[in-house]
Amino acid sequence: MNPLVSIIMGSTSDLPVMEKAAKLLNDFKVPFEINALSAHRTPQEVEDFATNAQARGIKVIIAAAGMAAHLPGVIAAQTTVPVIGVPINASLDGIDALLAIVQMPPGIPVATVGINAAQNAGILALQILAAGDSGLQKQLADYKQDLKQKIVQANEELRKVSYEYKTN
Repeated sequence: MNPLVSIIMGSTSDLPVMEKAAKLLNDFKVPFEINALSAHRTPQEVEDFATNAQARGIKVIIAAAGMAAHLPGVIAAQTTVPVIGVPINASLDGIDALLAIVQMPPGIPVATVGINAAQNAGILALQILAAGDSGLQKQLADYKQDLKQKIVQANEELRKVSYEYKTN
């Protein structure tokens, strides 16, 4: 089994956040890998990873980083594989990482999700893969229908909550 998605994080301390993407990919039965690479501490390894990702069959990269958050951009600069950035709340409530990832120069795009939003990064990776996979498209449609059903059910439960001045 060869990975289609690569989850890269600047430090293993990011794993509690990134596990949400891993779980989602696993639930959808999409092969993936997880590695810790640092744009600042292991720059050669990051370059090797990025320049070889496409040849290894990687279709989407999810790259997480906090603080200066250079990892997603450094990877995106060295590959044509789509990169999804996940800003990690490591300092300044994650705003520093969000701005570092989203403000890429022209020609080096990084799709960026919200702070600590690894689950959305996983969904976006699945949607990218699903562009050429009708089976995966169906799975995603079912997943989104389940999300809708959960809200419909929650709203039904709210109808049972009683207050003197509640009108519905």
